[in-house]
Amino acid sequence: MIFLIGSILLSSYLTIAFKLCDRFGVNKFQAIVFNYLACAFTGSVVTGSLPEFGENIGQEWFLWSLLLGASFIVIFNLIAMTVQKSGLAIASVASKLSLIIPFGFSLFLYNEDAAVFKIAGVLLALVAVVLTLYPNKVAGSDNLDSTGGFNFQKILLPVIVFITTGLLDTLIKYVEQNFITKSNNDQYLISSFSVAFLLGFLFLILQLVRGKIKFQSKSVLVGFLIGIPNYFSIWCLIKVLKAYGDISSVIIPVNNMGIVLFSALVAWLFFKEKLSRVNWMGIVLAIVSILIIAFGK
Repeated sequence: MIFLIGSILLSSYLTIAFKLCDRFGVNKFQAIVFNYLACAFTGSVVTGSLPEFGENIGQEWFLWSLLLGASFIVIFNLIAMTVQKSGLAIASVASKLSLIIPFGFSLFLYNEDAAVFKIAGVLLALVAVVLTLYPNKVAGSDNLDSTGGFNFQKILLPVIVFITTGLLDTLIKYVEQNFITKSNNDQYLISSFSVAFLLGFLFLILQLVRGKIKFQSKSVLVGFLIGIPNYFSIWCLIKVLKAYGDISSVIIPVNNMGIVLFSALVAWLFFKEKLSRVNWMGIVLAIVSILIIAFGK
């Protein structure tokens, strides 16, 4: 149970950290880049092994680690943008309700059985996404433009996060089922984090050379403050799944439910995010749908 709580708190911390970056003027892209350096470094220390690119290139999983690393850097930036534009609570719901996408792929790719209640949970989750993203008409809401109309740009970001995060989870499950074993899992993860850092760092250098951005030394520190918890959020989740492997289909939805609920409460209590009754209904439905997916027979 302690590892499940750790996963929920550390995963929630990641999106909260993006909110704090805005507050303290930290360049989020630079922090995200060094976050992946921190992930690779922490993974190497914990496992006692550095990424062996010379040997790994010939492995059948290596190309998948390149794709995963590229996906990490893109999606993490999308989540950071969503936190800034649409709020912490909405970003959390968009990323964690995306579990219905790998669930749907599982029905087709792995011929998994789907109970009526689980399908109902998926449909309810889609309704929850719509309600959570429904434009807030509270005065000053970022979901409305200057004319009082819907700001579709700020609604589109969470939708993109929802889709891309779901596809990423599907990719992770596919690779783990077909290519990853206990013997190569550490190298696979550390290589993926390293790829995410290298791709992000190359883009960062390009932007610096072109004069598009200025380097922030504090982004390195912030990156490590994000990256170390980021690694251990995955570490805790793996520990939970190993301990309760026979009910993994329940653990992941419950983990996501906890992240959604905790992030929504933090957004409301500490960041004073403006959520309408419709938005809160969406968050409650998100939690209910996750419970149904987890425990539906």
